Amino acid sequence: MFVVFEGIDGGGKTTLSNLVATLLRERGRAVEHVREGGKFASRVTQAMRELGRDARNLAMTPRAELMMYLTREIQLLEEATRPALARADVVIADRYVYTAQALAVYGRGMAAADVEPVVAAAAGGLIPELVVLVDVDPHVARARRRVSKLLAPDDQAPSRKGLAGTALQLRLRDGYRALAAREPARWIVVDNTEAELHAVAHALADAIDQARQHRAAPALAIPAPPPALRATDLASARAALVAWCDRRAPREPALAAYVLEGLAGEAFAARRRELATRAPVGVAAGLRWLDDDDSWQLRRGLLAAAPAQIALSLASPAGLRVDGTELLHALLPVAPREVAAALHGRDDADAWALRDAMPLALVIRALGGVPGPRAWALREQWLGAHGGLAHVADVATATVACEAVDGIADDLAWSWRKGLRELAPVAALASLVGVDDERAWKWRARYVERAPKVVMRTLGQSIDTRAWALRARVADHCEETFDSLLGLDTAEAWHLREAGLARWPWAVVKSLGAQIATARGRALVAEAFARAPTSLALWRQALLTDQRWAAR
Repeated sequence: MFVVFEGIDGGGKTTLSNLVATLLRERGRAVEHVREGGKFASRVTQAMRELGRDARNLAMTPRAELMMYLTREIQLLEEATRPALARADVVIADRYVYTAQALAVYGRGMAAADVEPVVAAAAGGLIPELVVLVDVDPHVARARRRVSKLLAPDDQAPSRKGLAGTALQLRLRDGYRALAAREPARWIVVDNTEAELHAVAHALADAIDQARQHRAAPALAIPAPPPALRATDLASARAALVAWCDRRAPREPALAAYVLEGLAGEAFAARRRELATRAPVGVAAGLRWLDDDDSWQLRRGLLAAAPAQIALSLASPAGLRVDGTELLHALLPVAPREVAAALHGRDDADAWALRDAMPLALVIRALGGVPGPRAWALREQWLGAHGGLAHVADVATATVACEAVDGIADDLAWSWRKGLRELAPVAALASLVGVDDERAWKWRARYVERAPKVVMRTLGQSIDTRAWALRARVADHCEETFDSLLGLDTAEAWHLREAGLARWPWAVVKSLGAQIATARGRALVAEAFARAPTSLALWRQALLTDQRWAAR
């Protein structure tokens, strides 16, 4: 029996498929998983995956991407899946050709009539008896991915697919649901937003066992998830978010802690205190922008358990306090990279005192957003130690160098960007935040379709006519467009907000900034709640935006 798990990134496919494989083996079934533990059984397929996700390949077109995804599936199919089917009771795959189909049609906008025959040819007639769609709220999936990286940090660069922005996952979720609706006899949709994962795994193992024994369509018996929480205004959003965290904390304490990021008030502070011993890293990561006494007490209490996250929590106004500087000095020996990151854009005496205590290899990480001859002397010293631009040969070093010229518009910064663009194109592009010269606009126009998220984040709150033209090009498929509207009170900004409200109410509310205190802003928030009362993302953004801006 061939069983495939599908769904968006971070949905829990790998975890769930491995749990099911383990349960079936415990029952005496011969089970093979062609992506056991998240790694493909084929080295060739794994290499193709790395090529496809490499963000340096910005120029890859949607059609080429489709063919690459299908090529890796064909290799896995012929090298691992078909041989496994000849000897095992159950063969499990974490993704199949449906991934390529959903990405091409729903993610990239290719015509289904062009895509489906190619997908069918790649499958070569092998149709899974069961496809399990692991369905999850994309915002919860993204939070889980971030928590996972907090708990197990790595230096892996962002994927090329991620350059499209978070809206891609929303479109893919819709696409997978559409595919499931077309073949309800073969596709089972399981919830991984609210459901208990082990209960789902046991139910799936039962369904697969029964289907294999009786040659019948799998029947799934899973307890229904709890009723969706709802909010209609800021007060009920606060209550709903508290209730959501209380539901989630027993089985996913780090996720519950992370969702509280930046939220002030006793209800949220009490939950951070309760979670601090069970999920110290998640709690520490959520302290950024918080400057109340309770948050400072948590920072001090979590120094040993989560030093890196405490340092990053000081990359905000909190870091400018005297006690913030003291903490950064204390953290320098144990979390040097994070302390360096916390100094981004700071040109004050305390920041320079910290840089003076760092080795040159670390100082370069602390110079982003800092202009002037003192910063440039250190950049040039670092570059000289590497033999000059021509001798920077690896992606990691090139990325650090690009980050060091973040927001700097002079000719020296441009020489670095141009010299390093081939090795680290995304980092070079991202360094254009706030850069307003002709060269920057040419780069943005060149990359806006391939990396819209990054381009939108470089705009700041620009009201240049070229900024509005770029926003118009991607606003219907890039949520990050609205990040560049923060607080803007122009006709163009309001037009984009009103047009985007139905699709991304949380992003539109976030974009209000200080406008949330106006009558027009309040009306828009009310409309957002009317459209998306069950959205965790909307509850958080509405509360955060009101907290940060309404009182100003």
